[in-house]
Amino acid sequence: MAVRLAVQLRPGDVLCLRGDLGAGKTTFTRALVAALGSPASVSSPTFTLVHEYKGGRLPIWHVDAYRLHSADDTADIGLDEVFLTGEGLVVIEWPERIEAALPDDHLDIAIRDTGGDTREITLIPHGPRWADFSENWPVKC
Repeated sequence: MAVRLAVQLRPGDVLCLRGDLGAGKTTFTRALVAALGSPASVSSPTFTLVHEYKGGRLPIWHVDAYRLHSADDTADIGLDEVFLTGEGLVVIEWPERIEAALPDDHLDIAIRDTGGDTREITLIPHGPRWADFSENWPVKC
C-alpha cells in the first residue's frame, strides 16, 4: 500500500497517520520511506518528536505529536516552518493532538489492526491537493 501511495507523493504533501497504539503507524512510515528510495533506518520519533530522512526521492519529516499538548507546540519543534517550506513530505503520527495546526491540504491515513498480521487502511482526503485522489479504499494489507 505504501508503494502505491509513494509514487503519487510530491513536495509539500502532508500525511496524517491515525490509529491506536500498535496499529502500525511507524511500520507504514518505514515502508513509505523505503518506497521513496531512502536508505534511512526508520524508528518511532516518540522521544525526539521529529526525524528527518534523506536520500530518497523526497526528504521526509516524520513527526510524533503524541507528547504535544496543543497546536501551539508545533512552533516549538519547527513544524510550522516545515509546513511553510513545502520542500518535502511530512508524515505525522497522532495528528489529533495538533489538529488546529494541520494544513487544510492533507491526507488522513487511518490504520486499524484487524487481527493477526492484517491492517485496514482508509484514506480520507482533505483539500484541493487530494480532491481528485481516488482509489478503492479501504484496503486490507
